[in-house]
Amino acid sequence: MASDQPTPQRLAAIREQMSLLSDYLDPAGMQERLSALEAEMGSAGFWDDPDTAAKVGAEHTRTQRRLDTFTKLQSDAEDLDGLAELADEDPEIAAEFDEAIDSVEVRLQAAEEQRLFTGDYDAGDALVTVNAGAGGTDAQDWAEMVLRMEMRWAERRGFKVELLEASAGEEAGIKSATFRASGDNAYGLYSAEKGVHRLVRLSPFDSANRRQTSFAGVEVAPVVEEAGEVTIDDDDLQVDTYRASGAGGQHVNKTDSAVRITHRPSGIVVQCQNERSQSANRATAMAMLRAKLIQRQEEERQAEIAKARGETLDVNFGSQIRSYVLHPYTMVKDHRTDFEVGNANGVLDGDLDGFVRSWLEANAKGRG
Repeated sequence: MASDQPTPQRLAAIREQMSLLSDYLDPAGMQERLSALEAEMGSAGFWDDPDTAAKVGAEHTRTQRRLDTFTKLQSDAEDLDGLAELADEDPEIAAEFDEAIDSVEVRLQAAEEQRLFTGDYDAGDALVTVNAGAGGTDAQDWAEMVLRMEMRWAERRGFKVELLEASAGEEAGIKSATFRASGDNAYGLYSAEKGVHRLVRLSPFDSANRRQTSFAGVEVAPVVEEAGEVTIDDDDLQVDTYRASGAGGQHVNKTDSAVRITHRPSGIVVQCQNERSQSANRATAMAMLRAKLIQRQEEERQAEIAKARGETLDVNFGSQIRSYVLHPYTMVKDHRTDFEVGNANGVLDGDLDGFVRSWLEANAKGRG
């Protein structure tokens, strides 16, 4: 990542950014939290409650990883001034310095991303649902392309990806699908993808090969493990079982193991066919329902805040956020930030970082 800036300015910028990052991350506070978690993990009876133990252990691992990443970055950043002085006298050290300062700048940018997440659920996992819009087979094919793009991006970010449900289209593609992305800030990142994605291309399903516009919607909900976050009355639920289809082994084709749950008051429908038993599918579907109800509450809360400020806030699933043009030219443009990329195939292969980062920064400024 070569920079046109002179070295003194680059070093000054790194020092300033490291200071801001240190203030935000509070490494001393992280160390105190680690000590408290370790004391809890060492207490008698800690492992008697496996669920709580797993959550505490996960928080400890996550906090330790963040602290280690910051400490290494801070150490490498502090070494740069000395390396810069030596680089003036030795060409070999000059090459080493160039690599070192590039590395620090790249890692600093990644670490700074943390400052863009301020929501209650941003740090946790995300439940991502892709739905085909109007447009028949073309829309269902486009929905499958969007699903692949979103899952590929998750894999690029190092997230664990688990496909929970997929309903196949009549001829091609999918009607809908839901996957869980597990990793640091998955929900905060995927919030940038929520909305309608519009495709313009020559239709591969039209014998006349005419240009077709298709739509696919992306919904994103936070995965919240604590059931107390939202109350669900069993009387409000309609639970249906059906025979699972598609990948999943021979078992899913022999039993009515798939579960569909309709929450009557909200009209939210969730389904899961990924697990090997009906009870496991029901548990996963209930977690999905809880996530979507929490997401709805969060959107209503944000709308109230905006209303109090005299602003209008578009949190609707129906808002078009991005266009993907494959004919007569190739371009992907985000309508919220005007960020655009000419390499549409790269974007469809999961290169979403630029779009997500620009939206996160714009969103952070809007909150400020």
